[in-house]
Amino acid sequence: MPATKRTLLLAGVAVALGAARQAAAHGDKEHRKPAAVRKEQKPWGIAGDARSVKRTIEVRMLDHMRFEPDRIDVRLGETIRFVHRNTGKVMHEFVIGTRKELEEHAALMLKHPNMEHDEPYMAHVAPGKTAEMIWTFNRAGTFEFACLIAGHFQAGMVGRIDVRPA
Repeated sequence: MPATKRTLLLAGVAVALGAARQAAAHGDKEHRKPAAVRKEQKPWGIAGDARSVKRTIEVRMLDHMRFEPDRIDVRLGETIRFVHRNTGKVMHEFVIGTRKELEEHAALMLKHPNMEHDEPYMAHVAPGKTAEMIWTFNRAGTFEFACLIAGHFQAGMVGRIDVRPA
């Protein structure tokens, strides 16, 4: 086989393998949190420690593109353990952020639905599974949570978090 054809064939195989790897990156597999959570201050808070948890809130993820509850009240400085329960048949996520950041990320997910991401303010939950997130709300304000799987945010899978002074 001539060198040019062989080079093209090898390049095609490499592209196909890369596409297959990316397709699997966000599909229905469960994302695993790294052993050490990266604590980075965000406008909506910072990753919390289990020993600081004040209460646990269960959030159900539903296939009709809703969360239950879809509104959560938190006191400033409170550390919450979220237990996310996906009661549906498709993958869902719970991502905390500002409206602007969630809209930007949702638009990016429409363009790149298989992109992989794992931040301490995100939980990816396979159908029938649960996941936990511990978050400290050390900034007052109104924030949101959403499922950013392509199309879910656009279908209304969004909730609100009000962080008020203690």
